[in-house]
Amino acid sequence: MDYKKTQAPTNTQTRDLRAMVGEENVYEAVAVISKRANQIGVEIKAELEKKLQEFAPYTDNLEEVFENREQIEISRFYEKLPKPTLIATQEYVDGKIYHRNPLTEKKK
Repeated sequence: MDYKKTQAPTNTQTRDLRAMVGEENVYEAVAVISKRANQIGVEIKAELEKKLQEFAPYTDNLEEVFENREQIEISRFYEKLPKPTLIATQEYVDGKIYHRNPLTEKKK
């Protein structure tokens, strides 16, 4: 997913969980959002590491460490992205997260 185009806010917002969740269990909704936030965090971290791998020095000499402008730009861009929890919450509100509970499906 392209997290650069997300409509999630970059700062924390107070939300009414009961209004956001509706008829569903609040605790189940929080668990779904937290699991999705973990997935998003792993994806963003892997993408960032892949991009920064290009700038990795091939020598272990600490004296040759220098600042690379492109590396700093990439790091700043990822720092400005909304946090994974905010992205996951926005996806949940927009109905983009598919989730199911096998325990409740067996009862039906």
